[in-house]
Amino acid sequence: MSENILAKAYSAEEFQNMAGKVMSLIGESLLISQKETIPQTINWQAPEETLTYWQNEFNSTEKTSLPELLEKVIAHSINFHSKGYVGHQVAVTLPLTFLTSAICAYLNNCTTVYELGMAGNAMEKVVVNHLAEKFGYDQKSTGFVVSGGSMGNLTALVTARTSLGIREEDYSKLAIMVSAEAHYSVERAAKIMGIHSENILKIPVNEHFSIRTDLLEDAYQNAVSQQKIVFCIIGCACTTSVGAHDDLNAIADFAQMHQIWFHVDGAHGGAAIFSEKYKHLLNGVHRSDSLIVDFHKMMMAPPLSTAILYNAGERKIREFSPKATYLWQDQLSEEWWNSAKHTLECTKPITILHTYAIMRLYGDEIYRQNVDTLYDLGSQFAKMIERRSDMELALEPSCNIVCFRYIPNNNRNADEVNKRILHELTKEGTYYVVGTTIKDCFYLRTTFMNPYTDTLCLSHLLDWIENTAKNSI
Repeated sequence: MSENILAKAYSAEEFQNMAGKVMSLIGESLLISQKETIPQTINWQAPEETLTYWQNEFNSTEKTSLPELLEKVIAHSINFHSKGYVGHQVAVTLPLTFLTSAICAYLNNCTTVYELGMAGNAMEKVVVNHLAEKFGYDQKSTGFVVSGGSMGNLTALVTARTSLGIREEDYSKLAIMVSAEAHYSVERAAKIMGIHSENILKIPVNEHFSIRTDLLEDAYQNAVSQQKIVFCIIGCACTTSVGAHDDLNAIADFAQMHQIWFHVDGAHGGAAIFSEKYKHLLNGVHRSDSLIVDFHKMMMAPPLSTAILYNAGERKIREFSPKATYLWQDQLSEEWWNSAKHTLECTKPITILHTYAIMRLYGDEIYRQNVDTLYDLGSQFAKMIERRSDMELALEPSCNIVCFRYIPNNNRNADEVNKRILHELTKEGTYYVVGTTIKDCFYLRTTFMNPYTDTLCLSHLLDWIENTAKNSI
């Protein structure tokens, strides 16, 4: 008779044995990451090499345990908790979320309808209300959690279209206004909605990479003259590429004058609202009709988890007009406790548990400290770069995103030199930095997400860049 694998896989005793070993593995990795002087961030391999490794591992006939398997996963993955991780805008997750993630997986609740996610739906309501107050929204504001900033921007645009009462026969005329530096998810959301490329009005930016508000009126009138219906304008807080902040008050004035929806993409920089030192970057956000903020960036939660908030007054419910009598009988009322009425997702996990737990255990103060620490580090790193004669900043940073590059003595082939630096840096593995193109020039791009990253670590990074550049030119 064959072994009852199903019973073994569900065994509580088997789970308890595995869980202790896995938690020890995570705890040891976390401890090493925090204490190491010279960080190890990435063990880079070519895509085909990595595929071969995992294909062989998958086909192996040797028995393995879960801790052994996960140890291999850790060894072949980038370590966000390393001090040398200064790459993309991905959260360095708080340790408590390792445990809330386990509870999310065990419960497997979703916020589709109330009974499937009673705690999750209520937690969303509590957190959304708290955030609405922080951002200065009206007491009757609403909102919920969606799976990521891209989903949040799409949902906000759909809500704007529905709330403004635009007729379906006019959908082909719809247009939006947005900074040329806005995140690609805005353009993608617009195209998903059927908005034509030529109706995505990308407004040029100024020397600080903020949207040129002096160009808004002419762009709007030009669109109207072409029978386009501009129904929404999006403000960036901040841009993904360089961390620039748009003038939200000026955009709010413009939106109010023309009675169009004002949405703020605060996926990354929205968390600055918790900082007395940096919340001025969001001046005017309280005048927006909607905004998003990612919990899985500056708010230290695992992905994907994004709050979308609606200011009271303009929003009309039924963004997606779902008709599902097997889920709910009342098709028309809002019913915040039935999340699927308002999102593209149906089976949406209770990722809100991570953020609710962080807020409940540590309060807003942990967000203030994180924002202040990481934004301060951006300013400190910029000063370190300015003191080096062979390096230059793309612009003075206003947050934790810093773009810079090495300048060869002859100032020739700077792009190729910095691309080579980035390639060697990634292969070496101590640090993880990314690259971007700014005004047709290639720059190294850093985003500080780990509060354990310090100026000593960054000084070593700059030394490494200089030495590599001089040895390779």
